[in-house]
Amino acid sequence: MPTPARPTSADLDDECRRLIDFARRSVDPRGGFGWLDDHGELDASQPLHLWINARMTHVFGLAHLLDVDGAGELADRGIAALSGLLHDDVNGGWWSEVDAHGRPLADEKGAYDHAFVLLAASTGVQAGRPGARELLADAASVVAGRFWDDEAGACVEQWDGAWQRLDPYRGANANMHAVEAFLAAADATGDDVWRQRAVRIAERLIDREARSAGWRIPEHYDERWVPQPDYARENPADPFRPFGATIGHALEWSRLLLHLDAATSAAVEPSEASGSAEDDGGEASRSWLVPAAQSLFDLAVSDGWDVDGAPGLVYTVDWDGVPVVRHRMHWVVAEGIAAAATLYQATGEERYLRHYDTWWAYAQQHLVDREHGSWWHELDPGNHPAATVWQGKPDVYHAVQATLVPRLPLAPGMAAALARRTGR
Repeated sequence: MPTPARPTSADLDDECRRLIDFARRSVDPRGGFGWLDDHGELDASQPLHLWINARMTHVFGLAHLLDVDGAGELADRGIAALSGLLHDDVNGGWWSEVDAHGRPLADEKGAYDHAFVLLAASTGVQAGRPGARELLADAASVVAGRFWDDEAGACVEQWDGAWQRLDPYRGANANMHAVEAFLAAADATGDDVWRQRAVRIAERLIDREARSAGWRIPEHYDERWVPQPDYARENPADPFRPFGATIGHALEWSRLLLHLDAATSAAVEPSEASGSAEDDGGEASRSWLVPAAQSLFDLAVSDGWDVDGAPGLVYTVDWDGVPVVRHRMHWVVAEGIAAAATLYQATGEERYLRHYDTWWAYAQQHLVDREHGSWWHELDPGNHPAATVWQGKPDVYHAVQATLVPRLPLAPGMAAALARRTGR
């Protein structure tokens, strides 16, 4: 596939604002933000999802920091929904799904969704939005008190609504997003304990488990953190817990390890940096992060890109690297773009720029929907729009961040970096 000229900063900004304009349509009369279909219309059959509301709140907080007209008020709408409609005022925490009256539609509270509440609140604080600091304090308390398992050095997955029954399943996906949220929380609060927790998650799931598995990341575990390699074999295309190794998560982890390396490096004082190799923030304790990011990226490219006769990154592969779900998800390409940009920034190696250029060209040719807006969320193996895993276009989070990561430093996080640029 011919590689066009690399997108300029202005090109990335234009695409970012186009995506944010599409996201405005998610304003839901029931409150907060709803699920958008392929044409950018609200899908009234869908409940109000916590993860969508938290991600949209985060995106509009970033948009406000980019001086997008009206974005601050949209972030406020999200903060209001997270503080009210989706919040459990009796037991604390947030419901995964609610109806228009805030009634829960599932008796569950998940680490995945709560990580995004923490991220949204952290971004709201950086954006100076009213109510964000209170939301952040609430989210930090719930995440630390209910989901963080200090003995394991990672987050548990899911509780019932009353916090009485803990599901035995443990998952890498929720913990990956916890790393992102914990880094944002450290930026917003100045409390380094969040960075330390992010490091411990990465050490367990990547330096231990992914390294032992040859860099194909085990996603599913039991309550003792024993990997479950056959999990979801009968339902391999699940949008959140698919079978096998998930190509997009390898790329996303690759990027997050580089942010983690930069964030922990920046947090080390000169006197600490000259200390012993055993120091928590010392150079030796971070030395594995960049090589691991490269290993994850390289295997994901080898396993996932252009492996079945057509361009694109497949969704999942088995433990030998054979494609399982060959449909292409927009978020996988977005994370590939972001990972390539961060690896180039961290290493200066030109090969990452070539991947960056190739994947932007692919996104422009196959994913960007100029007629209806946003990006197609799923393509079939022939790169035609499909809906096997995802219906509609409920999320601009990954694509928006793919337009921002190439323009920002590795640390601090996106919201903190934008806030510094604007003097907030």
